[in-house]
Amino acid sequence: MKRLIFAGSLLLASGTVSLADGLFWVVGNRATGKCNIVTSNPVIIGDIWFGDGPYKSMADAKLARSTIRACPAVNPDDQKDEDKTD
Repeated sequence: MKRLIFAGSLLLASGTVSLADGLFWVVGNRATGKCNIVTSNPVIIGDIWFGDGPYKSMADAKLARSTIRACPAVNPDDQKDEDKTD
């Protein structure tokens, strides 16, 4: 019985880790004065002053970034650079 419980908890833990793949967060960076989209859960410390998410797609994160008042508007050059890294 203990083996079954251990195996179930191990399976549940590995499943939740795999669900974190492919998620996006919007973070505010004080050093650059911009909001960036990252693929790992941000740690709010130092220059990172807020994090919002997770979002299931890059498009959802971009839409969220455009609605956050603390985020400045993204200029077209930055948008092109960001699209190249996708």
